[in-house]
This record gives sequence, structure tokens and C-alpha cells, in this order.
Amino acid sequence: MNALEVKGLTKVYPEFTLDKIGFCVPQGHIVGLIGRNGAGKSTTIKGILRLIAAEGAVSVFGKNMDEDEMAVKQMIGYVGGGFRYYPMNTLAAIRKAYAPFYPTWDQGKYERLLAQFDLSERKKVKELSEGMKVKFALALALSHGAKLLIMDEPTSGFDPLSREEFCDIVLQLVREEGVSVLFSTHITSDLMRIADDIVYLSQGRLLAACPLKELLGKYRLARFSSIADATAAKAIGVKVVKEGYEGLLPRDMQISTNVAVSDATIDNIIVHLERANEEERYAEFN
Repeated sequence: MNALEVKGLTKVYPEFTLDKIGFCVPQGHIVGLIGRNGAGKSTTIKGILRLIAAEGAVSVFGKNMDEDEMAVKQMIGYVGGGFRYYPMNTLAAIRKAYAPFYPTWDQGKYERLLAQFDLSERKKVKELSEGMKVKFALALALSHGAKLLIMDEPTSGFDPLSREEFCDIVLQLVREEGVSVLFSTHITSDLMRIADDIVYLSQGRLLAACPLKELLGKYRLARFSSIADATAAKAIGVKVVKEGYEGLLPRDMQISTNVAVSDATIDNIIVHLERANEEERYAEFN
């Protein structure tokens, strides 16, 4: 069973359209939601959570969101960057306001998580680092028994060590508690470490929804000294770099002997595909 299924998710704004997005989060998987700023990642999450009116079907562990929204949301935990609570509130005050909405609230688990994350309920929001705020949001989500975690830029503002620690926590939750995760981020190095699958959005359209290994296996990163090289003419999203020029190549493509190739990262794929898309749009209007 899939933890999350999204079909035909559509939201139309005057200057932006999220266009028939469909993907799934298999149970026990971490799925990375990627794309440049403005691609539609946050709109997708808001549409899934029904925080905005959007067309399309959303189901969580087989239950339709629109048929029983309250029951479905009991199974979801939201963890986002930019913690939005009054700075003078204590964590105890937030928990007292939050817990009554969830019949499955487990106070014992909540206290164990606070101890694990080295958090005190006496602390005020203004006294917490960004990492501590996200850990507290995670503790709230897990304490009501959420089996699907939806994360929107949770590591934004983290230093590298804090990001690594958070990713380790997420992996542990998946392995030990069987949670499933939709992880939206622009820090794709986090996803290179922990993601099973990738959903790639560009300008409100779905470009890819596949296992991470499959996406990485489609391309190689190529560097060449001259733009006149025969391989350069076939490369995707060619740009200038310190060593000369760089672009993406399909992995099975034959290349010139003077072209240096390496494995592509998620960042490489986004940068060069988006560059190619921009060049196509420019050509259409000129």
C-alpha cells in the first residue's frame, strides 16, 4: 500500500498553474520533492493538506482526503522550516494547545522524544535554535501517531552538522517506526543521502517521479574544453565553468575521447535541465 497517492493535483493562479501533478509515496519510503524556487513544491504540499482549494484526488493509506479529512489528517505529521509560533510561548503552552486536537496523542512518547532531542518544555520559542524548533515540530507530529511525515524545507537555515543529524533522525524513524516521508527541499545533498525516490517539478509541471537511482542513472555530467566539440552540441543545458564548458549527457550516449565525464548529482540534473528549459522558452519568444 502507498502511504500517499496524489492524482491530478491542479491549482490555477493568475500567473502560475500547478498542472495535474500525480505521484505516490510508497510505504516506508523517503520521497524527495525537488525543483527550483517557484516550481510548485509548497503549492503541492498545501494542496495535499487541503490548506488551499485545489482539484485532484489525495489519499493517505488508502483513505480519501476529501471523504474523511479529519481522519486522514490524524495520520499526517507536518514538519516545516520557519517555525510559526509566538516567540514568547513556552513549549508547554504549545503542546497544551496542540494535543487536544489528536485523540491518539501519546504523552509518554512525547516526553521521551523531548528527552531524546534534549528539549525542555520550559523553553520559550525565542530561545530555540532553528534545529531545536524543527525537532520540536517533529516531536509534536510523532506524538499523535503520524505515519506519514510531510516536510517542507525542514533543514533551511541549518548548518551542515545539524542537517546531517536531522537526516539521521529521519532515517532512524523510517527504519525503526515504519514512517513514510515526503521531504521537500532545495538542499538536494540531503536527498542524495536518504531519499529512495524523487518527484521533480518545474514551472508547475511534473518532470519526473521515479526512484532516485533511476534519475541519477539517466545522465552523466560532461566537461569539455571547447564549445565546438561534437559532444557539446548534443549536451543538455551547456554552461561555462572554470574548466571550460559543462552539460548533461544521456548515460548511453557515445562521447568524444577528449570529454571528461562523471556521475551527475541531483543538483547537476536540476541546473542543466532548467537551463535547457529556459533556452527553449527564450527561443519560442524570439
